[in-house]
Amino acid sequence: MSPEKARHWRHPGLPDVDLLHARYVSKTFARHTHESFVMAAITSGVEEFHHRDAIERAGPGHVALVNPDTVHTGQAGVPEGWTYSVVYPSQAVVAEIAAETTSIRGTPGFAVAVAHDPQAVHLIAQVLRAADQHNALAADTMLRLAVARLLRSSGTAMPARVPRGPATREAARAREILESRLTEPPSLRELAAELGTSPFALLRAFRQAYGMPPHTWLTDARVRHARRLLDAGVAPAQAAVAVGFTDQPHLNRHFTRIVGVPPGAYRQERNRAQ
Repeated sequence: MSPEKARHWRHPGLPDVDLLHARYVSKTFARHTHESFVMAAITSGVEEFHHRDAIERAGPGHVALVNPDTVHTGQAGVPEGWTYSVVYPSQAVVAEIAAETTSIRGTPGFAVAVAHDPQAVHLIAQVLRAADQHNALAADTMLRLAVARLLRSSGTAMPARVPRGPATREAARAREILESRLTEPPSLRELAAELGTSPFALLRAFRQAYGMPPHTWLTDARVRHARRLLDAGVAPAQAAVAVGFTDQPHLNRHFTRIVGVPPGAYRQERNRAQ
């Protein structure tokens, strides 16, 4: 029996918040982003993850904090792996809590990738426990307490992302093109020609703007769209084709490396929450 196990779900009493409880040993997360925040409370072992330009490590009593649209990975930092409870509150949820409980002005976010805060770890674990017990009042309360606590200790106003220079604008346009052609994307040469630049110049600009090359970003975007389809009740095989994967096994592999669970298990939990 595999020592790894994971459950990714939502509770009706926590709208716009995903939940994950997992133990991973050999699991590795591909470079990816989230539209939501990531607040991962480590309860045992060590998680190691690439975040911006550094390798971060989080052990028991630590919370890994990842802002929306920030490229990161994930893997075991010790042979025994790691266990954690994770909440993924939407940007709207965090902004609401920040406005009520902090003096942060502008778009709230986190200034650090890892915070040592055993009390926050306890609160996040309580969120998942309460949700699992169908106690919406307790889950919502613990979530707000945890987010407010972490914002007060590690929160900041995020700088506005203003495109600067031709290269940045080309990268943004390339992203728009890829987003609109998920199922039939152009090659790098074709994409560069459409934008009036060279393949290597576009590759450099895209990496600088989004932290990953276009083909990696495309896989991340396909998984993001597949999640929305699964949330709406679409079968994994249909979702795979709809977002541009050749078949369901390809979706399964990429989805699991980014979300942490297979698409079938993800959809099953979504159906159970409805």
